[in-house]
Amino acid sequence: MRTLVTGGAGFIGTHLVERLLKEGNEVICVDNFTLGKRENVDKFLDNKKYKFYEIDINDNETFCEKLKNEKIDIIYHLAANSDIQKGGKNPEVDYEDTFMTTRGVLELMRRNNIKNLFFSSTSAIYGDESDKMLSEDLGGLLPISYYGGAKFASENFISSYSYMNDFNTMIFRFPNVIGPNLTHGVIFDFAKKLKNNPKELEILGDGTQTKPYIYVLDLIDCIMFMTKQIDKGVHIYNVGVESATSVTKIADIVCEELGYKNVKYNYTGGNVGWKGDVPKFQYDLTKIHNAGWTANYTSDEAVRETVKVLKK
Repeated sequence: MRTLVTGGAGFIGTHLVERLLKEGNEVICVDNFTLGKRENVDKFLDNKKYKFYEIDINDNETFCEKLKNEKIDIIYHLAANSDIQKGGKNPEVDYEDTFMTTRGVLELMRRNNIKNLFFSSTSAIYGDESDKMLSEDLGGLLPISYYGGAKFASENFISSYSYMNDFNTMIFRFPNVIGPNLTHGVIFDFAKKLKNNPKELEILGDGTQTKPYIYVLDLIDCIMFMTKQIDKGVHIYNVGVESATSVTKIADIVCEELGYKNVKYNYTGGNVGWKGDVPKFQYDLTKIHNAGWTANYTSDEAVRETVKVLKK
């Protein structure tokens, strides 16, 4: 199969590219290195089934022109702003890097008659619904962050493009993804802070924020399993784990695994780490489980494995 991975030099994208190549697929990778790393491209350049384009997807004419002769069977659209705090400081970041990249991919599909799409969405589209079990058919969604709004707008554009152009589309709404080669997020931040000051650790919020964390290799397994064949229309799945981990628990695991003892935790206060942060949520995973997939790692196990890799 001939695949296109947008954001293929990023954290999740690199793992997906590696798995696609391992299973014998041809991979075209697109990235502009806003968040992706060049070394994540260099490691695959000797593979004859791998091709890389350094392109800004938002330069739609260049994007479509460069790829017009590539016979693509499916697009894995991962390109987006994944640094939520960065996006929270400037709405332009998520408008350009999250929503407009989706519009660019959809135009490429429409113009080049590409029919299959995988889209990486997020739990953030649900907004702050801590008192509800989040199922895929929950209505009245009101995202509270620019990131969640841009992903939700992307889902709606995907829906309309899929109907108008007979696309076969699969959307995964997943929570925090962690694992090898993690570049940012709470685990990364804690390790960096402790390296600078082994005695004290600043924790945003009150530490009770509790969310599910999915191990990136579990996520890749699910993507590969579910996109072997996509039926016509739009198919949405919550993908995650049934357990969750608090921020304080993450701090405990980081300190334990990295060997920091008697660390004083300094909480900034409040039940969120930053404006737009959702402190707690719980997924209904019935649909993805019924499809035949379940994660191997619990949330706590995913955190611990990630710290172990970071330690190495």
